[in-house]
Amino acid sequence: MERKNAWNEYSAKDLRELESICDEYKDFLSKGKTERLCVELAIEMAKKAGYHDLKEIIGNGKKLKAGDKVYAVNMKKMIALFQIGTEPLEKGMAILGAHIDSPRIDVKQNPLYEDGGLAYLDTHYYGGIKKYQWVTIPLAIHGVVCTKNNKVIEVNIGEEENDPIFCITDLLIHLSAENQEKKAAKVIEGENLDILIGSRPLSEGKKDEKEKEAVKNNVLKLLEEKYGMDEEDFLSAELEIVPAGKARDCGIDKSMVMGYGQDDRVCAFTSLKAMLNVEKTDYSTCCLLVDKEEIGSVGATGMQSRWFENTIAELLGYTERYDELKLRRCLANSKMLSSDVSAAFDPLYASAYEKKNAAYFGKGMAFNKYTGSRGKSGSNDANAEYMAEIRKVLDDANVAFQTCELGKVDVGGGGTIAYIMALYGMNVIDCGVCVLNMHAPWEITSKADIYEAVKGYEAFLKEIM
Repeated sequence: MERKNAWNEYSAKDLRELESICDEYKDFLSKGKTERLCVELAIEMAKKAGYHDLKEIIGNGKKLKAGDKVYAVNMKKMIALFQIGTEPLEKGMAILGAHIDSPRIDVKQNPLYEDGGLAYLDTHYYGGIKKYQWVTIPLAIHGVVCTKNNKVIEVNIGEEENDPIFCITDLLIHLSAENQEKKAAKVIEGENLDILIGSRPLSEGKKDEKEKEAVKNNVLKLLEEKYGMDEEDFLSAELEIVPAGKARDCGIDKSMVMGYGQDDRVCAFTSLKAMLNVEKTDYSTCCLLVDKEEIGSVGATGMQSRWFENTIAELLGYTERYDELKLRRCLANSKMLSSDVSAAFDPLYASAYEKKNAAYFGKGMAFNKYTGSRGKSGSNDANAEYMAEIRKVLDDANVAFQTCELGKVDVGGGGTIAYIMALYGMNVIDCGVCVLNMHAPWEITSKADIYEAVKGYEAFLKEIM
């Protein structure tokens, strides 16, 4: 069953729309390098589209009615947007869900030290990464520092042209004979992913004992001058190390996008874009962007928390009345696309894929009926009936799509938030955009697939219920 290449079907109008969406996406990707920044961008986009903060609705004691658009935020790292339909919520919603956290390197709580006349920040990597990919590339620092007097300091260093950048150093090739005998997973150890942050001493020329950490002290002086923070403020900081630089077109034909964090912000952006494009529907619609997927969807801002369920309970209370049975029916009757990326076929590593069931650039949205690993361990295996419904919706809307698996059966695998949402008894299936270099500092997607994802998500929200 050979699927068509979407590029061959586009009119001049389609190509203009494609480039416009991808330009907007590259900007989103360049600015939204952390989950906090993604939520800020989502709020900004939502407000422009007429959405209101659910907290304000609750605070004013107003009732929600059909056509109303609201959003709710959890700890600045998780956001849900809702458009209220004419049908009661207990009949279910059309839900798009994606995650906005990405593999990265986090700064530890007691990070700053000096060794050999160089100052470093000690780190702990987040999510599944190939550690050797993160050395010698330009890095930026994003995040917040919270002081004891409730001051929140926003940190963004390394993205502007005149900003300094940071780096994790590597051993020179001339001394690497022994090191290169190690397995790839051990060439760079996790404790050696510390970032180089400075080398200039606070007071040059002094040799007394007080100046033995002069480079570290100079870093602290600069942090105090620029951000008003001291060393103990690292204890209440969330600082993320990410690749520095903007997302850009890739390929001489400019047919692809290369940038950091496309797993899963390519699905987050396309889901959000579709949600904001869709106007009044009979059934309520939802776009849910969550944190912590890369480490198991745990914690208060992960999908395993009760926040989404609690927010639906609030919606019920402000549309009609809260009732536990109505809440359970709403969740069970909903239909969802768990929007996460899949692996794009890479001919340079063809042995990892089964060609008939791989995703290919340019062939549209990628559906994984099941994810998990090997014997479908940890997967959500969607019903055939639900897949048939989705096929009809997409075919009627002329959306290009393909079905795939994440590599050969015994090679590996992966998971999404789908299995968590399936616990409510709702129909849910994994789908999204396929990616080259997944989990690397710089990932690649096809512009055609990004465009088809927006179209497909719109069609789902309008027609699936």
